[in-house]
Amino acid sequence: MTETGADEPQHTTGDGQLFGLGSRFRGFFNDPRWALAIIRATVLEAAHPQIGAALADNSTFVTHPWRRLRNTVTSLQRMSGPDEEARQKEAARLNRLHTRISGTDAHERPYDAMDPPVRAWVVATLFESSVAMCRFSGQPLEQDAIEELYGEFRGYLAALDGDARHLPPTVHEFWPYYERVVEEELEHTEAMRIILYRLFDHLPAPPLLHGLPTLWAAGRALVGPVIGVLTVASLPEPFRRRAGLPELPGAQTLMQSAYLGAGLARFLPEGWLRTETVLDLLALSPDSDDPRARTLRALRDRMRRAGALVRLITPLPPEPDTGTDTGLRRGAEEFFATVLDQTGDGYVDWPDLAAMARELAGRLDLDEPAETRLYDAFADWWRELQTALDTDGDGRVSCQEYTEAVPSLAGPALIRVAEVLFDVTDANGDQRIEAAEYRALFRRGFHRDLTGGDDAYPRGAFVRDFLSFMSGRARSTPYDPLLADA
Repeated sequence: MTETGADEPQHTTGDGQLFGLGSRFRGFFNDPRWALAIIRATVLEAAHPQIGAALADNSTFVTHPWRRLRNTVTSLQRMSGPDEEARQKEAARLNRLHTRISGTDAHERPYDAMDPPVRAWVVATLFESSVAMCRFSGQPLEQDAIEELYGEFRGYLAALDGDARHLPPTVHEFWPYYERVVEEELEHTEAMRIILYRLFDHLPAPPLLHGLPTLWAAGRALVGPVIGVLTVASLPEPFRRRAGLPELPGAQTLMQSAYLGAGLARFLPEGWLRTETVLDLLALSPDSDDPRARTLRALRDRMRRAGALVRLITPLPPEPDTGTDTGLRRGAEEFFATVLDQTGDGYVDWPDLAAMARELAGRLDLDEPAETRLYDAFADWWRELQTALDTDGDGRVSCQEYTEAVPSLAGPALIRVAEVLFDVTDANGDQRIEAAEYRALFRRGFHRDLTGGDDAYPRGAFVRDFLSFMSGRARSTPYDPLLADA
């Protein structure tokens, strides 16, 4: 296999496409083992000091893990699909996103999400974890299948970076490269510790299970630690030893059994475990107007009764049911934690507002000019917030600074954000957001009651509702799933 570069033909699958529906790369998306493999790959990514620092400073994976998962899967599907134009558009979007992520870590070491060797390591972890998941489940890939899969992953990197020179040209050369990075470059980073020991123990409920805190807490208390044990057991032994990660007795057997059990789920009827279907279901709020929501509401009522029984026989502490009813006020501290502090570090600074802009731009699939307008508007809002609320001058806003000021956040810059968001959502420029445009932003049905009975959302009503939500004055059924929910 020769190196895939900008001046060479890229690896193709049997249907003549770089990836396509028949590729091994895309075939893993609906494989239940992929869920375990993705967690493993993410830990190996986070253990790289540059990636770990970028995640800690800019990522929303702690506070909004379900949203992050859905966006990641959507991006991978676009990049691996048969549509070359869609792949190029997604690659350009990812590159714009990564261009905005740079800084220094706690040790004053620089990080840059566009650093080619770092991006190559992300792809390397996905490839190696895909091979490992097959081995762990007792169905190791044949050598020719490994080579074909590696070509596809190098094709992914080539589609993203323009070439794949930072990954070795052959599988035979890949393994020494992989072992060298594991042994010489990976560290026990803060981001890695969060994923292993905090994320799953404190994983917020997906929208589907909102209002069922007892049952979610009970399931999380059982499953969370097990996922951590399984992931640690699956990591390369040299790194586990050097990072001081404890491996419990029997963990290897438990890990391999989990992969084997997940592999058996592949024999369920086709379509039962499609990734898109599962993620859509988890993101479905029972109080939405989706036709499936009626069944979910009935099921949730039954589960609430079951939750009451669980609470009688377990010592689980109560968890607040925040609710999602339109018009209900939320406290300042709750608004700060669920909406403003997107990265979950206890402060609001530019990465939090950038995460909002990134989510909105991704939902609307904006081109570069519109995306830049939206980011610039959020940057202006951040400067306005910093001037008004950063009383100690540390360059960020704490929850205490926010709650003590009890500000009205609907200043000129936030109004500008609302205006720009309306403009980029109004794709046809008719000064109204129609049903299709509304769905693109919220991924929900079109609510006539939001617009006074009309079939479109006028500029004034849109700006008013956005300001009401972003200033913390009111909850919002459409905006909560977009920016507040996990």
